[in-house]
Amino acid sequence: MHAITIPEPGGPEALVWAEAPDPEPGSGEVLVEVAASAVNRADLLQRQGFYDPPPGASPYPGLECSGRIVAIGDGVSGWSVGDEVCALLSGGGYAQTVAVPAGQLLPVPKGVDLITAAALPEVTCTVWSNVFMVAHLRPGETLLVHGGASGIGTMAIQLAKAVGARVAVTAGGPDKLARCAELGADILIDYREQDFVEELRKTTDGTGADVILDIIGAKYLDRNVRALAVNGRLAVIGLQGGVKGELNLGALLGKRGAVTATSLRGRPLHEKAAIVAAVREHVWPLVEAGAVKPVVDRVLPMPEAAEAHRILESGAHVGKVLLVAPAG
Repeated sequence: MHAITIPEPGGPEALVWAEAPDPEPGSGEVLVEVAASAVNRADLLQRQGFYDPPPGASPYPGLECSGRIVAIGDGVSGWSVGDEVCALLSGGGYAQTVAVPAGQLLPVPKGVDLITAAALPEVTCTVWSNVFMVAHLRPGETLLVHGGASGIGTMAIQLAKAVGARVAVTAGGPDKLARCAELGADILIDYREQDFVEELRKTTDGTGADVILDIIGAKYLDRNVRALAVNGRLAVIGLQGGVKGELNLGALLGKRGAVTATSLRGRPLHEKAAIVAAVREHVWPLVEAGAVKPVVDRVLPMPEAAEAHRILESGAHVGKVLLVAPAG
């Protein structure tokens, strides 16, 4: 097979489409012939040498894929050769085939084509696990999503609206905010021009956000705590704004607030399987009903992964950027 390899860490040009060993499914795994993968921020970090795959994972980038099962390992039931699936991965999506633990497989939802399905696993698992399983967003509450036009953001808006929550977003510029509004966002904040703490205070009558989904990290930590409602929950899932910040415990205590920080890639298999099962139960019916849709900005051939990384780094996208694997 061929895969996107990283002979040396560096810029987008470090991504090389090259021949690679064919993977084989181990016990409890299936082999998927990849139709498409999607580009995530973690892939950029891996390319730069800052985010190694977990032990035993594929060395190639790609945290999700769609495709067809071509082989099944020992101990796998409920799946057959030929099934069209999408999958949450620890790595290896930027390749023509990948071995996947059976607990991380999802059927392609009805009404979604095989290529587009590659846009779903990482964002649905990230949003559902953090916003609903950890932060317990409830109907009538307010969710603040930083990076509302990102892949994570576009999914978070839709899922929160589907369960009856009010959604505030931050994004850069009127065009991206308009796209967020089309997806259902109620409160639109241009982080380049507006203070999200003040805007949220004005639009919620001083209450703040019950849940905040944050991709920025240290840079926003103090302001996020100030933006929380009483009993609010801050879920940190990214560190684009740094890793070390000062936390005012007095402010957090006064709000009876909670701060959680999670990642998905390094979780044990049983935890990932539990998240995938919850997504299949709660999110897939919404996708199949058309209430929640994958948002795809553009689709590129997988050998052009370097260009896809440049697009993600530039921020010139809304939703997901996909890579289509060549046949054979």
